[in-house]
Amino acid sequence: MAYAFVFPGQGVQEVGMGREFYDEFTVSREMFLRADEALGFPLSRVIFEGPEEELTKTEFAQPAILTVSIAAFEALKSMRKELDPSFVAGHSLGEYTSLVASGALKLEDGVRLVNIRGKLMQQVVPLGVGAMAAIIGLDKETVEEICSLASTAESFCEPANYNSPQQIVLSGHAEAVNRAIELAKERKAKRAVPLKVSAPFHSSLMRPVAEGLSEAFKSCEWRRPKWPVVANVNAKPLESVEEIQKALLLQSYSPVLWTQSVEFMRGAGADSFLEVGPGGVLTGLIKKIAKDVKVYSLDSPEKLKGALDFLGGAQVE
Repeated sequence: MAYAFVFPGQGVQEVGMGREFYDEFTVSREMFLRADEALGFPLSRVIFEGPEEELTKTEFAQPAILTVSIAAFEALKSMRKELDPSFVAGHSLGEYTSLVASGALKLEDGVRLVNIRGKLMQQVVPLGVGAMAAIIGLDKETVEEICSLASTAESFCEPANYNSPQQIVLSGHAEAVNRAIELAKERKAKRAVPLKVSAPFHSSLMRPVAEGLSEAFKSCEWRRPKWPVVANVNAKPLESVEEIQKALLLQSYSPVLWTQSVEFMRGAGADSFLEVGPGGVLTGLIKKIAKDVKVYSLDSPEKLKGALDFLGGAQVE
């Protein structure tokens, strides 16, 4: 069996997530404590106690999801002698988690980077200027045509997330996104709904984020990953530090090619996908992209035995 690990992006955060891993596994608890120390504030308390409006803030949600996902991943590692995925990948923020899991970044650098990333994403576009919308039930070509028709010299929108063949998220100026929603309804989309987000993520409006991230990268310790990391920006595996850094900078203002990434991994032989982290969103998307693959979501200690059975092979008693 050839398998891939995948890690979720922003939006799956929930007060109390990861608490069972913290309570039951020393290695998981260590991840939370290291994240708190690296950030210089009690992220764990925000995760476990909220309030929800605080945890939902981009600057907290991103390191929180990364930390919980890695805590689950470390629990899995503690129970299995060897992990040998064909690929690792993550959705947007999850790409940073995949880099920590593969050893390309230390946890400390990972949480600091996504905390900075979250702040930058919030700061570069004033509240209310940008927007995002999910279009469900229209194909890629139709959605791309709608974006073109909805865009003008003053305001534009573009595909931000190719989540599945029938679910594409748009991002850009609020006026253009609203025009695109109306056009999608005219084209008989099953759903065309604005998303509750604070900024137009993965659109060209986010270009200044790359500048700030590039500076932040200099203070991190980078290594070649143990396993190929499939990049959001081109749905291809990255193996060198230079490739990874370039892909992460482009990712901040380019669409997330999740459908294409799953199709690449499937085409390269991965027939099983284990989602590690809260929410289970990617598991649902993968089922829609590649119907013949096996999927499993590890989001709590109760799911660990199932995850080990899913991966097969030796495990630590």
